[in-house]
Amino acid sequence: MSDNKRKAPASNLSDLLNKYEDTLFSRQKYVKNEFQAYGLELAKELGDWKNRALYMRLAKKMPKATLEKARYFVKDHSPGTIKTPYKLFMWKLKQLRLEKEAKESEAEKESQK
Repeated sequence: MSDNKRKAPASNLSDLLNKYEDTLFSRQKYVKNEFQAYGLELAKELGDWKNRALYMRLAKKMPKATLEKARYFVKDHSPGTIKTPYKLFMWKLKQLRLEKEAKESEAEKESQK
């Protein structure tokens, strides 16, 4: 067998922290929670670094599955066709929220019958 031993897989949070190590430590900002790292990842991916606090707040308050659906919706478009991916992301997030509210209100109406 080879002398190279396999390293144990790092946790998700540590992987995300390593991605942003140079950016965060040069600005003397520290990420302590997974939602903060995910918010920074979204901000970087969408090209909206000035609103990174917004993405951290969304990551904290909204289900990650909803954010992932909106994120993949933006990623599925051709890179050259979208001028402002962060606007498309926010639009899709709003659509997903409205769909969820409509389903909940429909289920509530059915349960009252």
